[in-house]
Amino acid sequence: MSEANSGPGRVTREQRGHLFLIGLDRAGKRNAFDSAMLTDLALALGEYERNDELRCAVLFAHGEHFTAGLDLMELTPKLASGGFRYPEAGIDPWGVVKPRRSKPVVTAVQGTCWTAGIELMLNADITIAASNARFAHLEVMRGIAPAGGSTVRFTRAAGWTDAMRYMLTGEEFDAVQALKMRLVTEVVETGQTLSRAIEYAERIEKAAPLAIKATLQSAFHAQDEGDDAALSKLNEQLLTLIQSEDVREGVMSMMQKREPVFKGR
Repeated sequence: MSEANSGPGRVTREQRGHLFLIGLDRAGKRNAFDSAMLTDLALALGEYERNDELRCAVLFAHGEHFTAGLDLMELTPKLASGGFRYPEAGIDPWGVVKPRRSKPVVTAVQGTCWTAGIELMLNADITIAASNARFAHLEVMRGIAPAGGSTVRFTRAAGWTDAMRYMLTGEEFDAVQALKMRLVTEVVETGQTLSRAIEYAERIEKAAPLAIKATLQSAFHAQDEGDDAALSKLNEQLLTLIQSEDVREGVMSMMQKREPVFKGR
């Protein structure tokens, strides 16, 4: 089913305990984002955000390729007329429009990963790339500029000169170079990305949910408002966490030499 999907885009959803697997499902178009898939991905992330049972999401793609980026043939008229908006129940997958997600996302990338795909993984927390992954910021060759955060996040991760080399030329780069530029966490053999991403997600879901959210919140705060603003909130954040049931569970599990079982309370 997924391999042949070249119609309107969508995403699949699968809950595995505390994990939420979100799959880009337009393989017949190399998972290029049309308005339907943009909407559905935003809705899936909103569902993840609001479900207290879910502690980590894994974003992957059906088929051989992660995504060829935006389907400009379908999207350009809607964007030009202001006709596309994320649904109220959704969350911007690129973290440009608020509200921002408060829970972690691990991304698995293979094959083609162009433009918006790079920006998706830069907005994730951990990214696993297949050795066959190929990346390119082609926006300037289409008359537009990166609009999903790379002008901020690519330059921050890789440094100005490396980021501008690829964003200003549209030149392609491989998984080894992506790792060197700190755009991805790890490179694995083709076919192993999803299983490796799930391994990371399983580690995250065993941790205390309130502590995970607090860690992300502080890091996002530093990105948005600067280091001093984030640092000024750390003591307040710690005092809130120290009163939680999860802290008591963490201490007891350490004393009893067992794995903690966190409830997110």
